[in-house]
Amino acid sequence: MVVYMQAQQPYQVPAPPPPPVPPPRSRGPLVTALLVGLLVGGAGVGVAWALTGGTPDTDNSAGGDARGACDALAGLDESKLAPKAKVSEQEREQALYRFAGAFDLATAAAAGDSSYKPLAEAITRAHNRHRQVFEIDAEVTKELVKARKICADL
Repeated sequence: MVVYMQAQQPYQVPAPPPPPVPPPRSRGPLVTALLVGLLVGGAGVGVAWALTGGTPDTDNSAGGDARGACDALAGLDESKLAPKAKVSEQEREQALYRFAGAFDLATAAAAGDSSYKPLAEAITRAHNRHRQVFEIDAEVTKELVKARKICADL
């Protein structure tokens, strides 16, 4: 009988057990702090808004629209609506936007209160005529003078 010897396996140290999992942390204090911060911040904004009375520039009435139309008209320099060769593109564009703004605001004012209809009609006639002839002719000037007189009486 022949006995073969097997090579002895080296001793292996058993792997250490995994570290214990810490118990889950409660998120209650974090959520509570977040909610308290949100409520305090919201209350602070509300108090500030109440003390200042909101924004004084905001006027959602027809009268506010009419005043806005008149302000846009007051800032309108008709000479900048002349052909492009006489003014810069930027000046012309700004004048066109002011004219369009006056038109839009006057139309909104008339839609909200019919007493602003004469203002809207004068600006609309001037605006439409300008869009037809692409210049400030006597008819456009006449309607702008009429609109500015209405604005002066507001």
